[in-house]
Amino acid sequence: MKVWSHIVKTLEAHGTCAMISVAKIEGSAPREAGARIVVTSLGFHGTIGGGTLEWHAIAKAQALLGKPTQHKLSSHSLGPDLGQCCGGRVQLVTEVFARSDLLQAKTFAVREAEGSFTLAGRVLGPDFVEQFGDSNRKLYLFGAGHVGRALVLFLAQLPFDVIWIDAREEAFPSVVPANVVTIHSGNPVAEIANAASGSFALVMTHSHPLDLEIIDAVLRNPNFAYAGLIGSATKRARFTKRLREGGVPDENIGRLVCPIGVHGIKSKHPAAIAAATAAQLLERDELLRTVVNPLAETVNLVKVGHGRRAS
Repeated sequence: MKVWSHIVKTLEAHGTCAMISVAKIEGSAPREAGARIVVTSLGFHGTIGGGTLEWHAIAKAQALLGKPTQHKLSSHSLGPDLGQCCGGRVQLVTEVFARSDLLQAKTFAVREAEGSFTLAGRVLGPDFVEQFGDSNRKLYLFGAGHVGRALVLFLAQLPFDVIWIDAREEAFPSVVPANVVTIHSGNPVAEIANAASGSFALVMTHSHPLDLEIIDAVLRNPNFAYAGLIGSATKRARFTKRLREGGVPDENIGRLVCPIGVHGIKSKHPAAIAAATAAQLLERDELLRTVVNPLAETVNLVKVGHGRRAS
């Protein structure tokens, strides 16, 4: 979630807002460390898990709006303090921003727009590290048919940047989610060459020969961490035979995911296939992610901007 750009807009419009961050969790909690919510007098953007914890945190943050710039560290036992069944403990940092913080917020918003980055020592001392910005995985989606159209809607709020490719320009809807870029290309295979390391590919075009050509190229490209092909076990068997005859190593063919989607969903409805596939992509993405994104840039900042103290 891009928080700094939202803070900038809110400060420009209203002059104050607050950000609540999950600093640390112990045991079971509704959100992970790093989850954030931006609070104004009129509402909020984002979530730290909902329920009683969030409700109380929002109310306390709203009560601080317009007061001298500060941050507060609070600790909450979800069961004894709030009556929530999670049973864990959560530490929250609540920060209040004023117009005087606008320049610093704009600086962070620019960095956030460029991708994921980390800050060390901004609050809670020099050893406290925060990660901001989106660290989305590139997903090359070949085919703008019924399943492709349904899938991009499921992926709209998930951590993927979708490169949606089809030879038929009229196949794309007139409006797509913000994380989707459409490419009308008569040579879809050519789009694969510059894929970043760790990219995913999903192949579901209107043509089986084109599916084969694309998946062949994907499996030969080591930058793809997931190679999905829509179809049945029979289609997989036939493609495996042709891929092997075409010289694709068995080790590479073993990476092919076909049929796609998590197990247990039998419906052939395009939206059901898309839902099962989105779940599988998210599952695979989470499996591959490390605790710290190796591509994230670290900026060591101590007492940035505000000279705040915990209270």
